[in-house]
Amino acid sequence: MNTITTLDGTTATIAVRGDIDFDTLPPLRAAADALPAHVTGLRWDLNHTLFMDIAGLHLLFAPTPPGRPDRRIAVTGLRPQPLRLLRLAAGTNPATFRLDRLLCDTPAACEGAERA
Repeated sequence: MNTITTLDGTTATIAVRGDIDFDTLPPLRAAADALPAHVTGLRWDLNHTLFMDIAGLHLLFAPTPPGRPDRRIAVTGLRPQPLRLLRLAAGTNPATFRLDRLLCDTPAACEGAERA
């Protein structure tokens, strides 16, 4: 698994190449934690992620730890298996796994969904 991080103003995109599981969760969290404080939107590009286990739910839906900037999260490029996992989680607990906040093209596009 490797990542490519790009910055565009206050939005960062982290493109993941490889599976997301508990072995890859720490470096993915580290990539997000290394973003500058002015970044308010984080887009996870999963075009090259064919498999994601429950670690992906921890990555995408974990509460912001104290002292870290609160960022709007969006996901793009979901492949069938990761999308199926997200839909299953949302079907089980829609209040916790709010896909309307996550499945936007950009974090800025998710702003309206956050108010819903």
